[in-house]
Amino acid sequence: MDVSVLIPVFNERENLHPLFTEIDAALAPLTDLAWEVVFVDDGSTDDSWTPLRELAEAHPERIRVVHLRRNYGQTAALDAAMQYARGHVLVPMDADRQNDPADIPRLLTEIAKGADVVSGWRAKRKDPFLNRRLPSLIANKLIAWLTKVPIHDFGCTLKAYRREVLSNVRLYGEMHRFVPAYAAWNGARVVEVEVNHRAREWGTSKYGLTRTLKVVLDLVTVLFLQGGYASRPLHAFGMAGLSLTCGAFGLACYVLYQKYSLPLSHPDHMFVHRNPL
Repeated sequence: MDVSVLIPVFNERENLHPLFTEIDAALAPLTDLAWEVVFVDDGSTDDSWTPLRELAEAHPERIRVVHLRRNYGQTAALDAAMQYARGHVLVPMDADRQNDPADIPRLLTEIAKGADVVSGWRAKRKDPFLNRRLPSLIANKLIAWLTKVPIHDFGCTLKAYRREVLSNVRLYGEMHRFVPAYAAWNGARVVEVEVNHRAREWGTSKYGLTRTLKVVLDLVTVLFLQGGYASRPLHAFGMAGLSLTCGAFGLACYVLYQKYSLPLSHPDHMFVHRNPL
């Protein structure tokens, strides 16, 4: 299998049939390409399982479906899709049809040119500004600055990876958006391609400000791993503990110095004298 398109699904019943139609229209012309779509039903409650089963029965050579017993989140669903995918190139994308499948051939072209990771950039996002685009802009700037990986849009799910880049990566939390940073730290060639972004037609968004906060917290974990402390955590926590211990010792010495070296005040100064009645 050359390419596996990985799609986590959570309550996207109306989008699934038209999404596969668009993927088929984008990849069918590439006649020398063997491809598949791996859908992962992430504990949907809107009966998304029914159209997924219909698609799998109608296109058994193209579609594989994984059903999770409950909602684990997008990153865990993508990790499950990676485990079941057979392609040499992995292309994750959202199920809400805001990512455009017509962009997939362009990502594959960059892979063919030698890129290890191709990251989509939603330069013209069709999302509300205050609660979606502004927090995302701030988070992307912060991530790019701290990781030293100059990507504009870490949050865009539409990407393409050579499989070997992800061979030793296990995803959790919101970590899927940091994979390009992992890859770059390990010497992979990462490029960014501007992709189309469309307004949602069916369903409701699963994103909000709370998710942006989770991303920032996961960034701390990423920087911890970047520093090489995953195999020697005591080097990180030990330094913090040693610094606090030294500070406490210095404070204790200062208190003892005040107690035994500074002159005592006259005892009368310790009392408030009141006028007799």
